Amino acid sequence: MSKIKGLSNVKEEVYGALDSFIAWELEFPLITVKKALKTLEMEKDWKRIIQVTKWMLSKGQGRTMGSYYTLLNALAEDGRIEEAEELWSKLFSENLESLPRIFFSKMISIYYNNGMHGKMFEVFADMEELGIKPNGLIVKLVGDVFQKLDMHEKYEKITKKYPPPTWEYRYYKGKRVRIRLKQSNSFDMTANNDLPQLKQTDNSVVEDDNDPLE
Repeated sequence: MSKIKGLSNVKEEVYGALDSFIAWELEFPLITVKKALKTLEMEKDWKRIIQVTKWMLSKGQGRTMGSYYTLLNALAEDGRIEEAEELWSKLFSENLESLPRIFFSKMISIYYNNGMHGKMFEVFADMEELGIKPNGLIVKLVGDVFQKLDMHEKYEKITKKYPPPTWEYRYYKGKRVRIRLKQSNSFDMTANNDLPQLKQTDNSVVEDDNDPLE
């Protein structure tokens, strides 16, 4: 994958280099590509992640929820919100009753960060209609917008319907332990319930992708 580092962002050039990389392989080197994507994520090379993931998917390979989440996250990080929305719509329509909560969380964070409150509320409403219980961080993001918009009744309703948990499970030295949570009005960025954490940077909230779906 080091061969594509110095290439331009022209799709044909990148795809050509990747095609030559696998030309003599008897099987698609999926593990190698996945490792390369991990490296690119660590380097925050979002454009390359988008190119490599789209190329991989175009070959009919790696079509897992983890791959689609990697692409969705990279599109958002690269500021390509419309493309992220297109991917979200496709995944949502094709996996209506089985789409993992992590994708709803990602879209809510994207809309939160970009001040797209109406669409954020739509995603949250879809979660409720499908019976997908939001975790504490999702509730706090939506509740934060309710407060900013002076929608106090809705804020009280959501906090009453989804009160903050008293306990949660975290991993410590490889073991799953139960701990009591401190109640706070601020975002708790250390929780790791079932998906990449939402973490606050300046005035935005972004996903922490330490545990992408595979």
